[in-house]
Amino acid sequence: MVSAMAKIERYAASTVPGLADRVRRVLGASGLVALPTESFYGLAVAPFDEQSLARLLRVKGRSEGKPILVLIGDRLDLEPFVRSIPPAATVLMDAFWPGPLTIVFPAAVGLSDAVTAGTGSVGIRLSAWQPLVDLLRRVGPVTGTSANRAGMPPPRSAEEVQHSFGDAVDLIIDAGPTPGGRPSTVIDVQGPIRIIRDGAIERGALAAQLAAHDLHLDEDSR
Repeated sequence: MVSAMAKIERYAASTVPGLADRVRRVLGASGLVALPTESFYGLAVAPFDEQSLARLLRVKGRSEGKPILVLIGDRLDLEPFVRSIPPAATVLMDAFWPGPLTIVFPAAVGLSDAVTAGTGSVGIRLSAWQPLVDLLRRVGPVTGTSANRAGMPPPRSAEEVQHSFGDAVDLIIDAGPTPGGRPSTVIDVQGPIRIIRDGAIERGALAAQLAAHDLHLDEDSR
């Protein structure tokens, strides 16, 4: 059973194996974990667990129809989530991963509609934030939607997560305040290459990297 009360565990490099074990147990019981990312804290559930995905949507108060991004700790983790890796994705991964770039891939057949929102696509990010990477390399991929209720600002500290969610989250990994700032840039590499959300990686840097490989950003992307 997952504890009814959110527990805050302090991250330290020396305690990562134990922390990862606790995170794994919570996720395995369809629980919710708040993890630090390179911008804000995010809510992690097991991305193939329909029960925990449904709980995540309820806790956030998020309407169905919005995709949920996935965080990975290694590029090898892509395989279960994507149907193919377009050439533009390879270029962008080589240049900007790990880092604050979410790439939208063709989703693997059978990936939950709770993750894809029925779009046939999935957004994935390989973070550069060390506390998160340390955990993901041991725990495996998780969801990475921001740890805030719908309409509220995303939190930068474990205390803000606790204040916002109370006992609705089972475990919070506290790595201190996250940097905040701009969220990850989101780019869709299916068909015309287009930016879905401007963010931490500038449009010009993306366009330049793509152009160096004879690929081009859709000029009408926003």
